[in-house]
Amino acid sequence: MMSQQIITASPDVISGTPVFAGTRVPVQTLLDYLKAGESIDDFLEGFPTVKREQVIAFLEAAQAQILKLARV
Repeated sequence: MMSQQIITASPDVISGTPVFAGTRVPVQTLLDYLKAGESIDDFLEGFPTVKREQVIAFLEAAQAQILKLARV
């Protein structure tokens, strides 16, 4: 999955909102679920077009960015 795009943004899809690649599901929706204490499984149940691998790859990329910023 890492060789594929995780997130896309296009003016033609939800006015350029970042979404999981190949879906119309905003990445912010996952973050909202997690912030509310919901699980990844809850999110995936509500949005079956998103694959678990996409969620994990997104979280791993976010973690890497945060850790990189922490080293500065």
